[in-house]
Amino acid sequence: MIKKVLVLSGSPRKGGNSDTLCNEFIRGAKEAGHETEKIFLRDEKINFCTGCGVCNTTSKCVQNDDMAEILDKMIKADVIVLSTPVYFYTMDGQMKTLIDRTVPRYQEIKNKEFYYIVAAADTSIANMDKTIESFRGFTLDCLPNATEKGIIYGVGAWQVGEIQSTPAMKEAYEMGKAV
Repeated sequence: MIKKVLVLSGSPRKGGNSDTLCNEFIRGAKEAGHETEKIFLRDEKINFCTGCGVCNTTSKCVQNDDMAEILDKMIKADVIVLSTPVYFYTMDGQMKTLIDRTVPRYQEIKNKEFYYIVAAADTSIANMDKTIESFRGFTLDCLPNATEKGIIYGVGAWQVGEIQSTPAMKEAYEMGKAV
């Protein structure tokens, strides 16, 4: 079965380490015959949630930015990849802002398979657990029938390109291919 794979890259750097892992995941998924799309959050206009509460009754955000279109794509996807560099042991601001802005329709993001990609200079996978737990809090605790399918830990990569010499590159490609 061909799946729609949506990759949400939270990296502030195109070609950064977490973004490079996204590209490898996509390469594998494409080779397996799946439809893929990557949204580079840095290039989108996603305002912070203002907590106004209007969306609680309307299922629509009052803000006019790119989030409504991204949310539509999340709802239509079969597979969603959440990818972020890890800064100070948690996801970056772009990814957190995106998650916060799903509130108007988060209950419609249902029956999805989720993969997580994290990249950090730290070499300890255990130190990435706070980020993974935050992803799980969103996906597994808030979204109906979400399934966690895999995690790619890109550790030990600080400078752009350092990820390419790590086992995470092959893992990302193989995980994408196994979608």
